[in-house]
Amino acid sequence: MTNIHIAPYRPEWQPYFEKFNKAWIEKHFVLEAIDNYVLTHPEEAILKDGGEILFALHNQTVIGAVALKKIDNATMELTKMAVDEAFHGLGAGTKLCKSALEKAKELEVKKLVLYTQSALKPALSIYKKFGFQQIPMEQGIYKRADTKMELNIK
Repeated sequence: MTNIHIAPYRPEWQPYFEKFNKAWIEKHFVLEAIDNYVLTHPEEAILKDGGEILFALHNQTVIGAVALKKIDNATMELTKMAVDEAFHGLGAGTKLCKSALEKAKELEVKKLVLYTQSALKPALSIYKKFGFQQIPMEQGIYKRADTKMELNIK
């Protein structure tokens, strides 16, 4: 993780946000309409309402991204976290998650939620490491998600 640093969204990095997330989703699932919208229009879907997108860079190369989507004044969704497969194993996912939590605290968010799939053991491991707890999931958010987790931020 020593050569990985986190940087805020830059419009010229949108193609990486889209590419990494599409590759990850299509490897495991089917891309949904909401995914296409968020990935091709992140400034409108995430940023305009007060959300954030962070990027992981390794030796100045963009290798991963994560988004914080504002739900309300107290809650954000941790979403669209993906790392270029060529850079798996360097700790970028952990660093992205940690940086997203730090950004949420900075924004005075009280709670983070996320939606995931129980078969994705490495992702679940990262979330649990940071204190996310599984909670009951409502219907109709994402077709591929079968697990909802939340973290109360102090």
